[in-house]
Amino acid sequence: PRGPHGQDPVAALAPVVPQIPLVLVVDDSITVRRVTQRLLQREGYRVSLAADGLQALERLQQERPAVVLSDIEMPRMDGFDLARNIRGDAALAELPIIMITSRIAEKHRDYARDLGVNHYLGKPYSEEELLRLVRAYTSDTATLAAA
Repeated sequence: PRGPHGQDPVAALAPVVPQIPLVLVVDDSITVRRVTQRLLQREGYRVSLAADGLQALERLQQERPAVVLSDIEMPRMDGFDLARNIRGDAALAELPIIMITSRIAEKHRDYARDLGVNHYLGKPYSEEELLRLVRAYTSDTATLAAA
């Protein structure tokens, strides 16, 4: 069993689960990745980046983010396929997924919901709303880890 969270600073350096939540940002636009990365880092999150679903799955083999922010339209593997893969993998099935997309038709939203996407955010979104969502999902994982 893990000790309480009031660890001494030295113990915190051990390669236990980092206390700073990691957010995986998946978007084929380098501009969007940079902007989102800056926004999240300013709020104190660690950020991992992927240009499409396949790269995101590679990242997920290496590290476990607290939440995934994913675009839908991307080359090689789109956001829907990424969500399907995450939900189909027992180790990742519980991972919160927030879709951020300019496709705001109800059918896309419904499809995302059917795939098990936790939240669907239309572009352009407000930074406040995104941060509120990320905060909600990352504090969830903190509580889960503490439980």
